[in-house]
Amino acid sequence: MGDDSEWMKLPIDQKCEHKVWKARLNGYEEAVKLFQKLDEKSPEWSKYLGLIKKFVTESNAVAQLKGLEAALVFVENAHVAGKTTGEVVSGVVNKVFNQPKARAKELGSDICMTYIEIEKAEAVQEELLKGLDNKNPKIVVASVETLRKALSEFGSKIMSLKPIIKVLPKLFESREKAVRDEAKLLAVEIYRWIRDALRPPLQNINPVQLKELEEEWVKLPQGAAKQTRFLRSQQDLKAKFEQQQASGDAEGDEGEEEAVPQVDAYELLEAVEILSKLPKDFYDKIEAKKWQERKEALEAVEVLVKNPKLEAGDYGDLVRALKKVVGKDTNVMLVALAAKCLACLASGLRKKFGTYAGTVVPTILEKFKEKKPQVVQALQEAIDAIFLTTTLQNISEDVLGVMDNKNPAIKQQTSLFLARSFRHCTTTTLPKSMLKPFCAALLKHINDSAPEVRDAAFEALGTAQKVVGEKAVNPFLTDVDKLKLDRIKECADKAELASGKKGASSGEKKDKAPAPGKPAGEKDTKEAAKAGAPPKKPAPVKAGGAVKKSKPPASGGGGAAKGKKQETKEVIEQELSPEACEEKAAAVLPASCMQLLDSSNWKERLASMEEFQKAVETMEKNEMPCQALVKMLAKKPGFKETNFQVMQMKLSIVALIAQKGNFSKTSAYVVLDGLVDKVGDVKCGGNAKEALSAIAESCLLPWTAEQVVSLAFAQKNPKNQSETLNWLSNAIKEFGFTGLNVKAFISNVKIALAATNPAIRTSAISLLGVMYLYVGPPLRMFFEEEKPALLAQIDAEFEKMKGQTPPAPTRGATRSGAGGEEGEDGDEQEEDSSPPDVMDLLPRTDISDKVSSDLVSKIGDKNWKIRKEGLDEVATIINEAKFVLPNIGELPIALKGRLNDSNKILVQQTLTILQQLATAIGPNLKQHVKNLGMSIVTVLGDSKANVRAAALVTLNAWVEQTGMKEWLEGEDLSEELKKENPFLRQEILGWLAEKLPTLRAAPSDLLFCVPYLYSCLEDRNGDVRKKAQEALPMFMMHIGFEKMSKATGKLKPASKDQVVVLLEKAKASMPAKPAPPPGKNTSKQASAPAPSSAPTPAPPAADSGSCVPDSKPDPKKTKPGALASKGKAAPGKKAPSKPNAKDEEDRSGPIYILVPNGKEQRLKEEKALKVLKWNFPAPRDEYIEQLKTQMSTCIAKWLQDELFHADFQHHIKGINVMMEHLESEKEGVLSVLDLVLKWFTLRFFDTNTSVLMKCLEYLKLLFSLLSQEEYHMTELEATSFIPYLLLKVGEPKDVVRKDVRAILTKMCQVYPASKMFVFVMDGLKSKNSKQRAECLEELGCLVESYGMNVCQPTPAKALKEIAVHIGDRDTTVRNAALNTIVAVYNVHGEQVFKLIGNLSEKDLSMLEERIKRAGKKTVAPPAKQVEEKPPQRAQTANTSLLRKAPPEDMSSKLKVMYRTYRIQARNNMGGHSEPPHTVPREFQLDLDEIENDNGNVRCEMPALVQHKLDEIFEPVLIPEPKIRAVSPHFDDMHSNTASTINFVISQVASGDINASIQALAQLDEVLRQEDKAEAMSGHIDQFLIATFMQLRLVYNTHMADERLDKDDIVRLYSCIIGNMISLFQMESLAREASTGVLKDLMHGLITLMLDARVEDLEEGQQVVRSVNLLVVKVLEKSDQTNILSALLVLLQDSLLATASSPKFSELVMKCLWRMIRLLPEAINNINLDRILLDIHNFMRVLPKEKLKQHKSELPMRTLKTLLHTLCKLKGPKIMDHLSMIENKNESELEAHLLRVMKHSMDGTGSKSDKETEKGASRIEEKAAKANVSDFLAEIFKKIGSKENTKEGLAELYEYKKKYSDADIEPFLKNSSQFFQSYVERGLRLIEMEREGKGRIAASTGVSVLPTEITSAPVVTASAPTISNANSNGEEVGPSVYLERLKILRQRCGLDNAKEERPPLSSLLSKSSAPAVVSSTDMLHSKLSQLRESREQFQHLDLDSKQTLSSTNSSSSSSSSSMTNIDDLKKRLEKIKSSRK
Repeated sequence: MGDDSEWMKLPIDQKCEHKVWKARLNGYEEAVKLFQKLDEKSPEWSKYLGLIKKFVTESNAVAQLKGLEAALVFVENAHVAGKTTGEVVSGVVNKVFNQPKARAKELGSDICMTYIEIEKAEAVQEELLKGLDNKNPKIVVASVETLRKALSEFGSKIMSLKPIIKVLPKLFESREKAVRDEAKLLAVEIYRWIRDALRPPLQNINPVQLKELEEEWVKLPQGAAKQTRFLRSQQDLKAKFEQQQASGDAEGDEGEEEAVPQVDAYELLEAVEILSKLPKDFYDKIEAKKWQERKEALEAVEVLVKNPKLEAGDYGDLVRALKKVVGKDTNVMLVALAAKCLACLASGLRKKFGTYAGTVVPTILEKFKEKKPQVVQALQEAIDAIFLTTTLQNISEDVLGVMDNKNPAIKQQTSLFLARSFRHCTTTTLPKSMLKPFCAALLKHINDSAPEVRDAAFEALGTAQKVVGEKAVNPFLTDVDKLKLDRIKECADKAELASGKKGASSGEKKDKAPAPGKPAGEKDTKEAAKAGAPPKKPAPVKAGGAVKKSKPPASGGGGAAKGKKQETKEVIEQELSPEACEEKAAAVLPASCMQLLDSSNWKERLASMEEFQKAVETMEKNEMPCQALVKMLAKKPGFKETNFQVMQMKLSIVALIAQKGNFSKTSAYVVLDGLVDKVGDVKCGGNAKEALSAIAESCLLPWTAEQVVSLAFAQKNPKNQSETLNWLSNAIKEFGFTGLNVKAFISNVKIALAATNPAIRTSAISLLGVMYLYVGPPLRMFFEEEKPALLAQIDAEFEKMKGQTPPAPTRGATRSGAGGEEGEDGDEQEEDSSPPDVMDLLPRTDISDKVSSDLVSKIGDKNWKIRKEGLDEVATIINEAKFVLPNIGELPIALKGRLNDSNKILVQQTLTILQQLATAIGPNLKQHVKNLGMSIVTVLGDSKANVRAAALVTLNAWVEQTGMKEWLEGEDLSEELKKENPFLRQEILGWLAEKLPTLRAAPSDLLFCVPYLYSCLEDRNGDVRKKAQEALPMFMMHIGFEKMSKATGKLKPASKDQVVVLLEKAKASMPAKPAPPPGKNTSKQASAPAPSSAPTPAPPAADSGSCVPDSKPDPKKTKPGALASKGKAAPGKKAPSKPNAKDEEDRSGPIYILVPNGKEQRLKEEKALKVLKWNFPAPRDEYIEQLKTQMSTCIAKWLQDELFHADFQHHIKGINVMMEHLESEKEGVLSVLDLVLKWFTLRFFDTNTSVLMKCLEYLKLLFSLLSQEEYHMTELEATSFIPYLLLKVGEPKDVVRKDVRAILTKMCQVYPASKMFVFVMDGLKSKNSKQRAECLEELGCLVESYGMNVCQPTPAKALKEIAVHIGDRDTTVRNAALNTIVAVYNVHGEQVFKLIGNLSEKDLSMLEERIKRAGKKTVAPPAKQVEEKPPQRAQTANTSLLRKAPPEDMSSKLKVMYRTYRIQARNNMGGHSEPPHTVPREFQLDLDEIENDNGNVRCEMPALVQHKLDEIFEPVLIPEPKIRAVSPHFDDMHSNTASTINFVISQVASGDINASIQALAQLDEVLRQEDKAEAMSGHIDQFLIATFMQLRLVYNTHMADERLDKDDIVRLYSCIIGNMISLFQMESLAREASTGVLKDLMHGLITLMLDARVEDLEEGQQVVRSVNLLVVKVLEKSDQTNILSALLVLLQDSLLATASSPKFSELVMKCLWRMIRLLPEAINNINLDRILLDIHNFMRVLPKEKLKQHKSELPMRTLKTLLHTLCKLKGPKIMDHLSMIENKNESELEAHLLRVMKHSMDGTGSKSDKETEKGASRIEEKAAKANVSDFLAEIFKKIGSKENTKEGLAELYEYKKKYSDADIEPFLKNSSQFFQSYVERGLRLIEMEREGKGRIAASTGVSVLPTEITSAPVVTASAPTISNANSNGEEVGPSVYLERLKILRQRCGLDNAKEERPPLSSLLSKSSAPAVVSSTDMLHSKLSQLRESREQFQHLDLDSKQTLSSTNSSSSSSSSSMTNIDDLKKRLEKIKSSRK
């Protein structure tokens, strides 16, 4: 029982691991209870992660059951349970499934099921499948049973069936009956889910078993299996399922039944590799002469290819061999066999066979000439199998080529093949563009003489009609008679589609007809757009958005088809005889009119015409005999009429007839010749053109135009020709471009271009311009042969048209009316057939005959020179042909071979040929992607960079023609990625990363690439990893995060974690899919009711990923909602008459599109060098393109077009728009500021002044806005903008320079002046002297405004660089350099000479002269350096103020105040360098300025001057009054802007002690008031940096400066330390300090503590003590991770630095020991990963061996102590915190931690436990005691010496305080009694003093009083309260102050001051009033006394004394100062009187 009681006390987790089984049982029971109570997210779960496996693998059977229960509860409830899946399920399989108890197995199975429920199905399945290989049959049975149960409950979507089916045959072969039975049940369960797909994989099992299975399968119910248990993420499905169960909803069941997942048996099969198994002599045998040998070879292949699934590989040679047999073998039996092999190959490879389809199809089709049924059948099977591996589009050219064959058998079989193929198509894969050529070919076949050909064609057309619907096919069947149409319809009704769905049949069409809003084709069109299937590129065509015709249809939709037919009949209207015409005309025209038509008197003819016109106007449309009427008009004199009035009337009547009647082409023939003859007539031309347009309206423009142009060019009249072309230009705009025969016009246009008459050429070029609007750039290809001069004119015309949208067609209503219902779709068809067809209009050459077998063998020759000749020939053939047909014979195979040529020159030549080929073939190149294109991708893996680059260019050229879809379909691309070639992988991934974001949709096959993408993420090659990470978001954009996460399931756990993290990152940066191009589908949706007569395509230039959606708004977009909705309505509105109205409409929305994290992403990309760094001497095209691409996502499309237009006018327009939107879209501007600034840098390289001025105007407004918004420019924005802005500061134009300087000044409000200084310094390197001069001026201004702190990297370096320019050749540069240094001199005094270093004699004399000149004037000598420069300074001050504070800015008052501080700070500094008796410069100056130019000053800035006067009266020098002046405004500043704090902080690091003290006082005031202290948040690092810079300055400069009063330094130290203590008392602020800053701070403080010079100061000891206290505060209050990290790095640096003193390292270690003591409380807040990384780095830089060589062993011990403490506090979990260490296995740290852990876990750690029992302190003591004897001996040595006795006592006191139990007896007992009592007394005194000081330091209000600090030890970093002072003894009594005051008064010569004044002691000594606690309160009280006394005494008297006291010189004589003061008083009185 004693044992029991022991373990009963243990915690649960320890019980569960106890060696006593009862203890474990008890532990498991308690664990069950605990797990049921714990919250899902509780951290407690993590304790048990490592134990759950032990729960299930428990060796005691009784305890195991409980353990399993506990494990089950854990898995159900713990959020971390997923981490244990693998090990626990493995434990269940191996240790539970073999148990005899059923309950154990049941629980094990439940655990597996629960893991599946928490989304771990893959891991569970993997372990269960491993269980199937176990030798123990019990385990196998249980595993199969569990798999079956999982499948039954969760279904086939969650349980992957492929791996299970793979092992099924093996299970059926098991010797154990139980296993076979379970396998049978599992097979039945699988069949329930996938039905017949299971049959093929099980074909080879024992027939008896198969029969049994078949019997079981038959018994299964027919309904689809349903999931009954759901994952945690499927709770919605679960709810739905339960609801259905409850309601027993039969309909629901039916609905479910439809959604039976179709599983493809092919997917479940294992691929077989057959290429290696081919007989070795196969290729020889297949060529053998004996047919038996050939047959043997084929039979061997047949056996191999019968495998249902084949592994991918290079089957090219095999396919070519089989093709040869099919095409050329004379033995028909072998032809059938080869065809059979091809069919099997195609079925086994599926999509992978697509590559070879193009080469085989023509051969098979042509072989259909064979009559033998078995051959025909084999060929049919082959071609059908091949069709399924490719697309109809890819083989369409070949099929169409064969359809013209004369052999009826070939025609019949081709049509039948088409019919079968169409069955597999959808409206998407059978677009109209493809349907059109097929229908045309089939229409020939339905008129064929052979009945079997006709029948086959009917079947094909019927199937096509079934697939796409009658509506889509009818436009192609216009000339087919009714009988044939009925036959087609009949075939359509019989046709059955492969998908089993009904096609878009006529029945459906009828149902849909009444809803005109949604035409039948709409959905299909949408799908087509989605899939990107149509071969044409709709984007360029429809870039401007289809502008619909606004007129309503003229006739109702009902009689549409009839109308269409009537029109067709009308076209072939019979010609009437003259008699018939006269007869018909007489019936409708008055008799008089008829008689006078040919009268010789023109007036009678005119009267006749008028009657004629009236008669026509009154006629009804159907009654009007158009042909008769026009023939009457053409009757002699007809159109040869000489009288222009009659002629005009005649032409008007023709127009009227054409408009009103049923005007046929026959009628048109009568008049066209006459009309064309009159087109050029000056008087009748207008009427003639109107008549032509009217005819075009009736007979359609394409026909009319063709007739008119050919008639015009048949004449010789140049006027007629040019005017005809002008009419055509106009007509195209009016009617649109639909249906025009470009080819026909182009030949005429070429004639016109060659005409001698310039008017004809001009008209032709204008016509080309109009055509360009619709056709786009391809139009130019037709004219490449023209002369350069002419081509230049054409290009200029095209350039004019770029960016313009074609106008909406306004005429042609008759046609669309007649089209009615068909209008929508007919329209679409014609849209398809016009603009995209431009590529088809190009005359293409068939080069297949030129690609002879000789050429092919040449290209494949062994000799490289002959190969090169072959390639040269190919290049020549392509060059000569220009445009070629896609049928290029054997060329693809030949070129493919050359792509892996060993000679790289030939590879590059081949790539060049392929580029040419891409351009030559055009969009039809698609069919070569698989067989040739993919080989280009392979070349991307070449080791030579230039070859890879060439391959990439070629690849992009191909993609441009084919689009991306073809490349991504199938597994070809994934096969390439699979190859472990780093070059190949990085190039492919880089290419995909670039291309994928531009796609709107990608094929699902992209998913095949994902596994390889993941392996690339972990590739050994860094570039591959980088490219994979770039591509990741692009893949995710198309595949989706869910699918990509799911794909990680197959990765190893370590890889998975890494990939999942990257996926999360990628999710954040995933781009949105590009907006759908405003194509026809979108505009159709938006405005379906308004039929369109013609599309209005825009040039492709307009479409580069438009951001302004034309219709349906994209919900994925972030903000342009309003814009999108506007766009939606646009197309439906009345068509705008002006071409730009549409644009205007689009421009109403926001111009900036907010992209979340867009700027951050760009910043990351630039940092990671994923994009070009914005750094160039002149912008290259790639920079502009990059900026364009970046802008396209976040700036409105139309604005981007303006900004990147070639014409500067557009730039100005764009800037104006940006100005208008500046205020309204502030957020938008800020989100794209980096891009906007980059765009402006491009404009700085333009030469146009008006653009430049506009840019600067905008930039001024922009930076004012940024300043108001308190924006801080990022480094990226600054570096990519400021250097280019500085280029413009050197412009010759004054006004530009002035603006740039104004912008630079404004920029200082949003970007630190010190950083700006660096850029301006870089500007000095320019060759432009003006730029150098202006930059120097700017530097002077920066120093004047912000003091010396702006000089970077250091004032010395900066000034040396500036001083170099004193010797510049250019006078202005020299002067500017001198002025700048004089400005610095004014701020910094004589020290300038030290800073600028050695100058040449000449330069130095120039500088001295300038400094003298700057201070000369004809007044008394004392005012030497003052007279001239200050007015200039004042002016600068004013201008910079004016520049900084626009009138509307309320903070101008504030800025005046800063200005005042700056001026005061400068004066104080100046004070040091001036002789003691002079009056301060500023004082002298301002009075002078005011006196001489009073009116002026008042006029310009009276407020400023007034302000200065007040300042003069009050607090010129003594810090208190200055602060008093600040205090009232502080709230004001605090609330107004963070820049106040920035400014004050920048003053902390000032080289002037007084300025620094003032700044510290202001900050102290903030830090002491809690409500204000938070204003410092965000500025802590900045403040600390300024502080340690000041400490460094004091250490390096001030302490060495003999001239400086050391008391000033002590004051400065006191202020600094006081401020810091205030800061580090506030934990919230202290925690903001970052590691680097803390490291520097600790370095500064420790250096200060060790500075022997400080100890020599009177108050030095006190300073060091205060520092000690501060260090403790820093250690306690800072962020523990940061400070620990900082100390480790500091220790590492100090140990490495040879110059570093051992004392320094020792103090750093003491700080670390202190931190070790604090560890137990802080351990949970520390980021251990970071600390361990620092320790790892420490150990790497200073390994054990190196540390051992160190004199002291303390560093080693310190490190071990730290690690030991961390191990003790964290236990084994510390090993989880090594995540940040790369290659942690090689880390010394890991090994050390493992050793420590091992010790503690083996129980041998008891010793170390004792060591660490009292935390780190014990170890620290131990470490310290190593040096104890030496240390104490040294202390007592110091006490014994005269000089160091005090220091020794202080050290001893410190030591005793730190080590209270330290024994110093041994050292004392050897000394005399007197010495012992002296030591004790000394320690007591120190203790009394310290206690007081400690409290004083803690209350730290900063002393900012410029008191002369005497040796009284009371002066500390604070202004102590009197109560404190008193409690510490008399030493702080008032006598001390009085004594000090006396000394001060004597020094300042103030003994004669009048008695009534308030004693200055109250100003200059510490306060004695108990109420005044802090320095600030004290200042308030002093100032109020001052104010009261001011009325009694003359102002300047007091001021002068303050001034004099500030000079700190005791040699000042009061008499001389009094004379100056009298002078000043008089002048001031004078000023005052004039003011009044």
